[in-house]
Amino acid sequence: MTVEVVTFGCRLNTSESEVMQKLASEAGLGEAIIVNTCAVTAEATRQARQTIRRMKRENPTARIVVTGCAAQTEPEMFAEMAEVDRVIGNDEKMKAAAWSETRKVLARGPDFGVAATEKVAVNDIMAVREQALHLVDGLTGRSRAFVQVQNGCDHRCTFCIIPYGRGNSRSVPMGEVVAQVRRLSENGYREVVLTGVDITSYGQGLPGEPKLGALVKAILKHVPELERLRISSIDSVEADADLFDVIGGEARFMPHLHLSLQAGDDMVLKRMKRRHLRGDAIAFCQQVRRLRPDMVFGADIIAGFPTETEEMFARSLDIVAECDLTHLHVFPFSARPGTPAARMPQVPREIVKERARRLRSRGEAALTAHLDGMVGRPFQVLTETRDLGRTQHFTPVRFKSPVEPGEIVDLTVATHDGREAIAA
Repeated sequence: MTVEVVTFGCRLNTSESEVMQKLASEAGLGEAIIVNTCAVTAEATRQARQTIRRMKRENPTARIVVTGCAAQTEPEMFAEMAEVDRVIGNDEKMKAAAWSETRKVLARGPDFGVAATEKVAVNDIMAVREQALHLVDGLTGRSRAFVQVQNGCDHRCTFCIIPYGRGNSRSVPMGEVVAQVRRLSENGYREVVLTGVDITSYGQGLPGEPKLGALVKAILKHVPELERLRISSIDSVEADADLFDVIGGEARFMPHLHLSLQAGDDMVLKRMKRRHLRGDAIAFCQQVRRLRPDMVFGADIIAGFPTETEEMFARSLDIVAECDLTHLHVFPFSARPGTPAARMPQVPREIVKERARRLRSRGEAALTAHLDGMVGRPFQVLTETRDLGRTQHFTPVRFKSPVEPGEIVDLTVATHDGREAIAA
């Protein structure tokens, strides 16, 4: 058995899992399962624990190493699990030395166990000040590549525990990012996605403090062979002039933006400690649409945030249409211990679930309208598998007949099933 990595959470975790698999394999870790956890919700942590138990039942001789945001914020909880042999922090997991040390710790064999003093290797993530670029040749089984340009977050939204799992914001130097994108393009990747925890804060701490827009412009200028470039998400209040220039003038920058929106009501946004208001989000979407009329928006929205009334929630429902959102990620509020929101008056659980259901229904209707508008129109689709690809707008398309992954094909949409477009 080779090293297996099970990944939860965001695209950043997906990118880091590829690096970890390479580092752990090079360290000679052997028969091991690495679980790269997410801490964005209590449910994500619960699912990770459930998966760890299942993986151990199915692979009783494998050694299990747990890492990621949940491991960083709650290392003792995972260390107490009998199935877990080692817990590694978010900083350590990206270092070759940590995997060499892990191999030594686990070398004695499962019958001897791991001493309590050796089981946890988690440092103070807030002390980390620099972000290294982690070179990979590509992502196994994926037709698009992810490049981590930033990590951590300096903001303290009241519902979010991620800064305590990722540390403060830090960025990869621009030249290193450009070189990595060029490397991936030369290896045959047609599309690259820039990822991070808060990528619109890119550049803080770097010489000259370049903004995200400058990085995007540099990539498109110095890697002319790259056909498609995306960013994983955007905090609209941090969008800079160069980024707006790219949106309006560069066809290789894909017309899809995923907004870190979270709510549509101003009072809820203030209690979340977000930096934008409802009007800011609407104005941003309108400005982007003027520059790029075919832009498609996705968004994260939380249902049932503490103190949210029905009237407040109605504004989150309404903002789906006012921002013309298409791809909605709905999160029922889940209190994370240690966050200010966990100490606020909670909305009853059944109401939280009901609001999430209504919000998802609104999102499904918006997606259906978007898919209706695609019928009969031509698109360029990046093939992800032999059966499925995505348009420039990140909309999934099901193919009529098998195709080779990693190609960009021209096709016309014939119909849809409410979730995916279906090619003619």
